[in-house]
Amino acid sequence: MSKKALVIIDIQNDYFPNGKFPLDNSEHAGTKAAQVLEYFRKTAQPVIHIQHISVREGSFFFLPETEGVKIHNCVKPLVNETVIHKNYPNSFRGTNLDAELKKLGVEELIIVGMMSNMCVDATTRAAADMGYKCTVIHDACCGASLEFNGVKVNSSEVHAGFMASLGMFYAQMVSAEELIG
Repeated sequence: MSKKALVIIDIQNDYFPNGKFPLDNSEHAGTKAAQVLEYFRKTAQPVIHIQHISVREGSFFFLPETEGVKIHNCVKPLVNETVIHKNYPNSFRGTNLDAELKKLGVEELIIVGMMSNMCVDATTRAAADMGYKCTVIHDACCGASLEFNGVKVNSSEVHAGFMASLGMFYAQMVSAEELIG
């Protein structure tokens, strides 16, 4: 059996109510992510928190040294848990995530986080391309509403589309309940 690690992507205050970019289902996804986190802690499996810090010109959320950039209390890291800062959607780009996973002997990633249509997608695809087996906990993720060429797509449809796409090749899709048993 391959060694697993939980990767928690960008579950940060700005995505929750009263944040700078609140997502429709952030509270539900955060609750599910917290359940998965508790399971990993109880089973003494590695946990890696990913925290996005925006340095891109024109950014309005995840700004350095703001309340919104902080990891949300529902998945607050313990002192012994790794926190990796990133500046791009792909959690591997410009970070030591791959080195940390290799150091731990991890071959399989259990992925939760926000947004389904950006950082969860970019990180999952990169991880699979790098040879990691990926499992996305679909109900511990959520996406944003989008618009393209005059077509508005609500957040639940965006989330479903990205989960369906990732599930075709890049990752196994399971619910928090299915993972925990």
